[in-house]
Amino acid sequence: MVKRAGSPCSSPVTITVSSGCKGGGSRSMGLTSPVPRTSISNNPNSPLSNNRNRTSSGGRYCSTSRDDATEENNSEFVSYTVHIPPTPDHQIFSASQSSLAEDVKNASKPDRSFISGTIFTGGFNSVTRGHVIDCSVENNESLKSGLVCGMKGCDEKAIKGKCECGFKICRDCYLDCVGSNGGGHCSGCKEPYKDVDDEGEDDDDDDHAYDEAKSEADDQALPLPKLDKRLSLVKSFKAQNHPPDFDHTRWLFETKGTYGYGNAVWPKDGYGVGSGGNGFEQPPEFGERSRRPLTRKVKVSAAILSPYRLLIVIRLVALGLFLAWRIRHPNREAMWLWGMSITCEIWFALSWILDQLPKLCPVHRVTDLSVLKERFESPNLRNPKGRSDLPGTDVFVSTADPEKEPPLVTANTILSILAVDYPVEKVACYLSDDGGSLLTFEALAETANFARIWVPFCRKHNLEPRNPEAYFGQKRDFLKNKVRLDFVRERRRVKREYDEFKVRINSLPESIRRRSDAYNAHEELRARKKQMEMGGNPSETVKVPKATWMSDGSHWPGTWASGEADHSRGDHAGIIQAMLAPPNAEPVFGVEADGENLIDTTEIDVRLPMLVYVSREKRPGYDHNKKAGAMNALVRTSAIMSNGPFILNLDCDHYISNSLALREGMCFMLDRGGDRICYVQFPQRFDGIDPSDRYANHNTIFFDVSMRALDGLQGPMYVGTGCIFRRTALYGFSPPRTTEHHGWFGRRKIKLFLRKPKAAKKQEDEIALPINGDHGDIDDVDIESLLLLPIRFGNSTSLAASIPVAEYQGRLLQDLQGKGNHGRPAGSLAVPREPLDAATVAEAISVISCFYEDKTEWGKRVGWIYGSVTEDVVTGYRMHNRGWRSVYCVTKRDAFRGTAPINLTDRLHQVLRWATGSVEIFFSRNNALFATRRMKFLQRVAYFNCGMYPFTSMFLIVYCVLPAISLFSGQFIVQSLSVTFLVLLLVITITLCLLAILEIKWSGITLNDWWRNEQFWLIGGTSAHPAAVLQGLLKVIAVVDISFTLTSKSATPEDGDDGFNDLYVVKWSFLMVPPITIMILNLIAIAVGVARTMYSPFPQWSRLLGGVFFSLWVLSHLYPFAKGLMGRRGRVPTIVYVWSGLLSIIISLLWVYISPPNVVSLLST
Repeated sequence: MVKRAGSPCSSPVTITVSSGCKGGGSRSMGLTSPVPRTSISNNPNSPLSNNRNRTSSGGRYCSTSRDDATEENNSEFVSYTVHIPPTPDHQIFSASQSSLAEDVKNASKPDRSFISGTIFTGGFNSVTRGHVIDCSVENNESLKSGLVCGMKGCDEKAIKGKCECGFKICRDCYLDCVGSNGGGHCSGCKEPYKDVDDEGEDDDDDDHAYDEAKSEADDQALPLPKLDKRLSLVKSFKAQNHPPDFDHTRWLFETKGTYGYGNAVWPKDGYGVGSGGNGFEQPPEFGERSRRPLTRKVKVSAAILSPYRLLIVIRLVALGLFLAWRIRHPNREAMWLWGMSITCEIWFALSWILDQLPKLCPVHRVTDLSVLKERFESPNLRNPKGRSDLPGTDVFVSTADPEKEPPLVTANTILSILAVDYPVEKVACYLSDDGGSLLTFEALAETANFARIWVPFCRKHNLEPRNPEAYFGQKRDFLKNKVRLDFVRERRRVKREYDEFKVRINSLPESIRRRSDAYNAHEELRARKKQMEMGGNPSETVKVPKATWMSDGSHWPGTWASGEADHSRGDHAGIIQAMLAPPNAEPVFGVEADGENLIDTTEIDVRLPMLVYVSREKRPGYDHNKKAGAMNALVRTSAIMSNGPFILNLDCDHYISNSLALREGMCFMLDRGGDRICYVQFPQRFDGIDPSDRYANHNTIFFDVSMRALDGLQGPMYVGTGCIFRRTALYGFSPPRTTEHHGWFGRRKIKLFLRKPKAAKKQEDEIALPINGDHGDIDDVDIESLLLLPIRFGNSTSLAASIPVAEYQGRLLQDLQGKGNHGRPAGSLAVPREPLDAATVAEAISVISCFYEDKTEWGKRVGWIYGSVTEDVVTGYRMHNRGWRSVYCVTKRDAFRGTAPINLTDRLHQVLRWATGSVEIFFSRNNALFATRRMKFLQRVAYFNCGMYPFTSMFLIVYCVLPAISLFSGQFIVQSLSVTFLVLLLVITITLCLLAILEIKWSGITLNDWWRNEQFWLIGGTSAHPAAVLQGLLKVIAVVDISFTLTSKSATPEDGDDGFNDLYVVKWSFLMVPPITIMILNLIAIAVGVARTMYSPFPQWSRLLGGVFFSLWVLSHLYPFAKGLMGRRGRVPTIVYVWSGLLSIIISLLWVYISPPNVVSLLST
């Protein structure tokens, strides 16, 4: 509201004005003037009545122009005008149209105190003017219309700032300040002008520059002038048009108005423009989590790792000194004994170095699942509905024989996969039945039916683990952390349904047999009837094939129980059956519990992932390549049906114990640098192991020490299960960029970008992948690779077309890619999957035919590699050899759990298969000695040791027999136990123990795990490893094919069993003979040595102590083996004693023949 004095008198006027307040809570108060007050509309004599000076609704005063002021100075009557802020209950509006427009224009401006926001100028015979100071640097409207000079008494348009403080000044005032001598000081900060050379700038240029800056800011999301970006309180205060005296009121206002906008403070108007201190709101979500990494690499503490490396160096030096001393001090009395011992010791030292070098750089890795969810499953501009942008994952489960791999075990694995915590539409599960069994087929159908109950139950109550057998069988409080009132009732119902499901699975073999017998009998009757109608001999036998029948009354196209032609294990057609169709993209919620629905699923997504049964075609004359061939068939089938860019490989007895396992693996694949990762390997954990872990089934030294150490190099090895692959890496493509290691120990590195064409000849195992849309010139495309696609991948056009799609879907997001690399835009995968049709299934059946791989690169450079019983290690080696990296993911809760053979014989046969594969690797082109320069030096050492470790068994057997020979002969490996020998031996032993303690520290294993590993190293080294060396040599030299039987998977223990019955079962095996022989020889040798020394006239106790110590060292390592031979009741096969006794007698006779006793000395004694 504005009140003006309009009386034509010269008496002084005294007015007291108080500042107004926004809102309604206070009233302006003051003394009234003796001059009558009239409004601007009712006083035509006022110099302000012609709208030359206006007020807005916000209480601002708009000054008149200089020309108008000159005319007003000639007026007879002069009025003093005071601008009073509006009050909530008393306000007079101007009737002028222009004043109304000005009010509308300034309606959005914040209410300010007129006293603190305006400088009044005027006096006798001059117009009273109010110069508004806009204290808010965010007020962009004032910058449009209020860029006026800051000098007192001047309202000309300001030119571009001539001082760093930002003081506004017009051209004329600036020239007055500068003067003719080029000096001058700024009226705002009182500092000399520094840019006096720009005084000749044109005002039009300034306007043009401002307009350009303004238009550029309008095009962006934040339309702020340059001054608004200054967030310093001092600069903002300094930049305003104010007297140099400090104003506390203005300072208090400045602390609100100069914060600007950001994630600390965010104004209510969105960008702070014109907020004027009206208040602040909670800062919006700026996506700080989306910029955080998905994974972190945590290095082992230097307090542990530095002493660990130092001890390795100390032990290496001690070994060198020990071997040098042994070579310089031979035992002249028993050179043959000294020669064998020093040879074994040199080999053991070399083996220890190869085993220890890759352990120099262990690391730990952690993931952040909350960042993964926010980055890929939160609504954004490209994905407003918040659909999952995670890439698809195909899960492979392989089985071959339902007799050794019970269908119930496989069914529980499938159920844990279907219930995984991952977008339902992005998961597809494929079961490979290499036996083509109807039992597995119908068990999978039952599993799909039970999954409709089990999966929603797991999602509703967030169960872990999601394997029903493991969940219902765990011995803990199942009510812990459960808060839903219906949990107990629904758990009871689901448990009863699962019991019925188990009964149905267990009854399937008998049901299939009875059904087949009934159908076969009916077919036989029809054949006889037809024979009678044709006039045949009734007594003649009717030949009707004994088929295996499905429940719908049709022949099973796979393997029959009778093994007929075209229906045997090695001769049957290919089968693909989608048990569960691909789900819809949108969630489907269930219904309330009723007679048909056991649980209430009104708020639960009841969709299930796609489930497919696959049995590849097998025909005589075609090599099916065992498990590797089955996995490659799944790769081709899944590429056509779902084409997930990532593949999870599981054995049929390895279930998902952590429902977030897939998300844990995706954190590594989708993080920065993840495009160079070929696979993420998880550690293997096992159920059903005896508490003492007698045969080191947990294998913690390998999974928690060696694999963690390899993770600090180029990555862990692939161990056959629990691994998430990048599909393009399985296809044999090279990584987008890699490093070649040159020089000694690979210390000189050369960066390579394999997507760019190179003039040099490519490696024979390198395939460059042309990416659609990434090359602007046809010359940049690898034409050779395009032409070789059919040769390498077969003649399926659908398979070839799926390769670039999988590569694109597996890329990183664009904001994570570096310069020159290619990523995919966010939200590009939040699209529904195409439904399956008959043509797609027909194409998938064609790629699993027995002849599809002929004249292709499958098994050679593409997919799982053939030619070895340990195809997993070879496949991982090929990827690392191309320059890929791998990652070891150890989760807080075990990601996968499986079963392991606890029987001694089964365990030895498992170790035999692994060792035989290592020997095959050593004698093949996959030996690490022939690796490319893309593999790191220490990674190459690890792979070389993987192929060489079985050969240590030959030296180990000799060294375990040496103590017995020493005691029999009365000689020792050294001529005398000198101090140097004992000190070096003590240092080697102590450093070994300290290294073990530090490994326990940084890996988290226990001392019992370390000792069990040492024991089984000797047991396997004297039993399975030498047999593997012999078999490997036979295969290489005599080309004798090696076949292995499947390891039996333990089923659910029966009631009353302790679950460890197999631990006490003793099964005969030729692998048991060498360890038993070594034990008997050492026991007899100890007795002979003690008796000889006790009855000798010149006893040599030092030699006896040395021999007995080493014999006891051997026997202590073989103790678990001896305990396993005893069984539960001490039953040992007779043949074991017979063979062991014969070998002991033969060795004793050979010793007597080689070194007969001195009869004369014996008689004299």
